[in-house]
Amino acid sequence: MTEIIGVRFKSGGKQYYFDPKGLTVRPGQDVIVETSRGVEYGICAQGNTQIEDSEVVQPLRAVVREATGEDRKVVERNKEKEARAFQICQEKILQHGLEMKLVECEYSFEGNKVLFFFTAEGRVDFRALVKDLAGTIHARIELRQIGVRDEAKMLGGLGICGRPFCCAQFLDEFQPVSIKMAKTQSLSLNPTKISGTCGRLMCCLKYEQEAYEDLVKSAPKAESFVETPDGAGTVTSVNLLRQQVQVRLESAPETPQTYHNSELRVVRSGKGRRPEGYVQPPLEELASLRRPREDDIPEPTRAPASPLAAALEAVFSGEAPPEEGQEERRNRSRSRGRGNGKQGEPAGGKSRPPKQEKPRPPKAAQEEDLPAPAGMEKKPRRRHYRPRGGRRSGD
Repeated sequence: MTEIIGVRFKSGGKQYYFDPKGLTVRPGQDVIVETSRGVEYGICAQGNTQIEDSEVVQPLRAVVREATGEDRKVVERNKEKEARAFQICQEKILQHGLEMKLVECEYSFEGNKVLFFFTAEGRVDFRALVKDLAGTIHARIELRQIGVRDEAKMLGGLGICGRPFCCAQFLDEFQPVSIKMAKTQSLSLNPTKISGTCGRLMCCLKYEQEAYEDLVKSAPKAESFVETPDGAGTVTSVNLLRQQVQVRLESAPETPQTYHNSELRVVRSGKGRRPEGYVQPPLEELASLRRPREDDIPEPTRAPASPLAAALEAVFSGEAPPEEGQEERRNRSRSRGRGNGKQGEPAGGKSRPPKQEKPRPPKAAQEEDLPAPAGMEKKPRRRHYRPRGGRRSGD
C-alpha cells in the first residue's frame, strides 16, 4: 500500500497522484508540488489515502509544501502576464500569416516558461514565431497543438442540453465515442443532433451504452420472424427501454400488434427468408406465451366490512337513504348543550334550577329631578321646508 494525495492543476482537469511526505493535506487545500515541468501550484482534490502499489505510476513525485499567501500572489501575477502574452502572441501570428488559432496561454509557477496552446487544420511551421516570441517575452517558449475536444474543455461553454460541458466539469479523460453507439440507442444519425459544440460526437452517448447493450441481448432484432400469442409474424420495430416490439401478424398484416419481449419466441433472427417447412403451432399452444395483463389481474379481495361501516359507506355514496331514527339522532347531537326549549332543562333531560336575574339598581333621583344648567336647555330643532318648485317662497 502507498500513501498518496490527489492534486488538480485546473478546474475539471485530470487528477494526479503525489507523495505527501508525511504532510496531512485536506481536500481543497493549496499545495506546491514537483512535476516534470518544475515546481507547480495545485489544489488538493483527494486527501491522504492508501492505494495499491499497482495503481501508482512510478516514480511518484513529492509534495514540496503547503501553499502560502505569497504563493497565491505569485499565481495572480502570472495570470496578469498570461493575458499580456496571449495578446502579443496573437499579434505575432497575424504578422507571420500563420493559419492557426490560439486557444490558451499558461505561465509556469516560477515564471520562466510560457506554454501556448493552439489548434490548426494541418501541420504548422512556427519556428520563426517561437524566436520572435522569445525575444519579446524573454522566457522559454513552447507551442503545443491540441484537438477540438481539448479546445472545448479549455474554453468551456454550454451544450445543447443547457448545461456546462461535461469535459470542462468532471471528465478527466476523453472516452472514445462511435456512431455505432447512436445506432444502438436508436438515435437520429443526423450529425447536427448527435454532435457537440466541438463538432465531434457527444461524450454523453457513452454514459448509457452499457445499459443499452444489456437490453439488446434480450430483445429480438428488427425483421425477425417470431411467434406471438396471436400467431406468427415479423418484427417491424423494437423499443429497447420499454422492452416491447411491434409485430406484423400474418393473420392481420394491416394492424401491427405490440408485445413484450417475454411473449415472443424467435424463429428466425434478423432479415432472411421464411423458414422452409414452417408450420404455425396451434393458437392454444401459443396462448401460453401471453403475459398476464393488468386487466387480467383480479382485484385483491378484502374482508367484509362491519354493518356500521357498510351502512356509512352506503349513506355517503348516496346508494341508500338514512336509517329510521338516524335523522333524529343527528339533530339531537347538534342540539346537545343548547337546551331543548324548556327553561332549566338541558338536552340530556336532567333538570337544573332556573337562572335568577340580578335586580338592576334604580337611577339616582338627582339625575331625574335636578334642572339643567342655564344655557344648556334643549332647543327645538328648526327645520326648513321647500316648496315643490325647488325654490323658497318669496325668492
